[in-house]
Amino acid sequence: QVQLVESGGGLVQAGESLRLSCLPSGRTFISPPMGWFRQAPGKERECVAAISSTGGRTYYADSVKGRFTISRDSAKNTVYLQMNLLKPEDTDVYYCAARGTAYYSGNNYYTEESAYNSWGQGTQVTVSS
Repeated sequence: QVQLVESGGGLVQAGESLRLSCLPSGRTFISPPMGWFRQAPGKERECVAAISSTGGRTYYADSVKGRFTISRDSAKNTVYLQMNLLKPEDTDVYYCAARGTAYYSGNNYYTEESAYNSWGQGTQVTVSS
């Protein structure tokens, strides 16, 4: 496992944007497939976006399509979630996840929580109306 560190959360008004970043620390990290999940109190964790090792394939939940963009900078070992046109219903704790440290998935991405074994501590995103 590898420790993931998220940043970029905060409080914004509806319609504004935020960019979340996820940076691994510690062990060698070789472009595994990654995802961004969110979880509200009392609810299950939901995959909002996922990206393959190559970065060539991505997934978005219907609720964020057209507003969120997941991307990765392999040189910096960093994955981003650009969130535009934020809505109050986007308010959640957002988690970054990685499937291993040296698992190369090619063009495959994963949306199931069980597919990931490294998680960040979460970053709060709050959108006011």
